Amino acid sequence: MARLPAVALYLLPLCATAVVVCSLKHKQQQQQLQTKKDDLSLWIDEQQVKMYSGLKMPIYAIMEGKVTPYILDKNFEQYLPVIPSEVGYVNFTWMSGNKNYFYVFDTLDSDDKNILEPPTVTVKIDGKIPKRPKVFSILLPCSGNRSGIASFNIRLLIQNRKGRALPDTPLKVKLRKECMVRGTSKSTSLDLVCDKKCENNGWCNADKICQCPEGYMGQYCKTALCYPQCMNNGTCVAPGVCRCPQGFQGPHCEGGICAEKCLNGGKCIQKDTCQCPKGFYGLRCEYSKCIIPCLNGGKCKGVNKCRCIFGFQGDHCEIGQPIKQYYNCKRPCRHGYCTANRICRCQQGWFGKFCQRKILKPKHDNHRSEYPHSCEDDDDDMDDYDEVPKSHHRWH
Repeated sequence: MARLPAVALYLLPLCATAVVVCSLKHKQQQQQLQTKKDDLSLWIDEQQVKMYSGLKMPIYAIMEGKVTPYILDKNFEQYLPVIPSEVGYVNFTWMSGNKNYFYVFDTLDSDDKNILEPPTVTVKIDGKIPKRPKVFSILLPCSGNRSGIASFNIRLLIQNRKGRALPDTPLKVKLRKECMVRGTSKSTSLDLVCDKKCENNGWCNADKICQCPEGYMGQYCKTALCYPQCMNNGTCVAPGVCRCPQGFQGPHCEGGICAEKCLNGGKCIQKDTCQCPKGFYGLRCEYSKCIIPCLNGGKCKGVNKCRCIFGFQGDHCEIGQPIKQYYNCKRPCRHGYCTANRICRCQQGWFGKFCQRKILKPKHDNHRSEYPHSCEDDDDDMDDYDEVPKSHHRWH
């Protein structure tokens, strides 16, 4: 019987030591992360855990701004088996939500560089943790010089914007990784008959178990690994290579193929299926919800609702004239203009760093109100802006 991949062996003891985190509350926690997005988290997602171990649950190292208890266990390393040679990386997902956190991988080292090279990460060694969930990998490259088992060390420091370290960090992990050089085994002679059963350049070890090359797994190394998994019933035919069914395309078969192009900024998401932006509909997003088109650069954002650019107003943005802006803010000022200091100056009734938020109950006075806000160092995404219910904006 073939040995389980390293990640499966790695995760099983974690679930045993943190059953509350891994099984009872993980769905509720995921929903909170998706809706609130205001707490630091670091985890291995459900998809990867299931792919390697068959267990459908995320594994958290940091959750809601706190290091999980089993990571702090002094005997934690003893629970973890050796990572087999066929597993060459582990993917993690992290996010900081609405808070700012910064990280430093200050230790990435191998205790035996003749067997295992120092691990690497697919992000910068130091930087800012993204606010929305993003995946990065820790790569475990064997040197190819000698077979054996080598220990490696990872240390991750996390600080807030004031330079204060997250409690219980830096995270310190010491693991072991097996590396096998092709054509070698723990026995004095090779088992050529057994070798023939191992596919995709796999070979047998002393226990007559197929040793799979990186990217393959299974009893005879027949199963290729793709991460993320192939979508829409795609088939993983080689490490990281998906064969897509008819009507789908993309590295992971995530995109559709539309016989006719989606119009007005629409996106093909399934076979002959367009996802239309706000204000448009139809099989190809060819119809506008605004019976009278929005004029002067305005955009249709609902049924007969236009969003006008600065300088224009009216139900269809037909009133006004363009106002020249000689300076560029980090992002466009929604209902205002950009000044020489790269700050948005908002028209009356609007506020926010990009003049994107409407005042619900403005105070009435005889003077025009302006709300300056800096355009610098803002991480809000344009998609998070409040929608404007009606584009009939007047200046007083």
